[in-house]
Amino acid sequence: MSRFRTFASASLWLAWTLTAAAQEPPGIVHFSAGKPGAAMPGGWETVKITEQKKPTEYKLVDSEGRTVLWARADAAATGLAQRMPIDVDKWPIVAWRWKISRLIDSADNSRAGKEDSPVRLVFEFDGDKKKLSFGDRAAYSLAESLSGHESPYATLMYIWSNKVPVDGVIPNPRTNRVQMVVASSGAAGVGAWQSLTRNVRDDYRRAFGEDPGRMLAYGVLTDTDNTGETVEAWYGDIVFRPRAP
Repeated sequence: MSRFRTFASASLWLAWTLTAAAQEPPGIVHFSAGKPGAAMPGGWETVKITEQKKPTEYKLVDSEGRTVLWARADAAATGLAQRMPIDVDKWPIVAWRWKISRLIDSADNSRAGKEDSPVRLVFEFDGDKKKLSFGDRAAYSLAESLSGHESPYATLMYIWSNKVPVDGVIPNPRTNRVQMVVASSGAAGVGAWQSLTRNVRDDYRRAFGEDPGRMLAYGVLTDTDNTGETVEAWYGDIVFRPRAP
């Protein structure tokens, strides 16, 4: 019976994903469009935090007959992203699946030296940088010199926290221009796929206290560079849906 339930669950997810994808912004490329062991499907690119960071390993693998993204971070931190504009007023709903091998035992997202997560969804937004404080602009200049690319106006992340409850908002300890919303929490569900849905527009408003601009890019990040630990993670397709009529 358990095998039947697994098959039925996978079948329902596939049917929903195919239906939802028909309503998505143009240009979206899903992990499931690729083949296990092959290169990343078009549009996905590596994002380096800095040149000094050890890279997270990413590859496409099979899970229950569907291509998903596998990640392994061993004291490492790099992401994968698609750089494309998305109007979150028109497509505010994001749905995805993820799975982790374990929690990062020593992680604490409120402390700079322990700020890691086994899984993250990352959303970068445009905005008027002239409104930012001198300190924020200085921090951006430093980040851009280290990373080699322009920093967004604001970044919203969904993370898996060790202890902070789901829906909690954690400011990045280095800059308030990065806000983390807890989408999964604690040991419950470790080792199993979790299917999640969030309203990214509403979460942005709650985290930053203003309406979001256009989304510039979105992606994933599995990182253990601060704690030095090792973790594996899996990501299913990231699906955008229009707001309810």
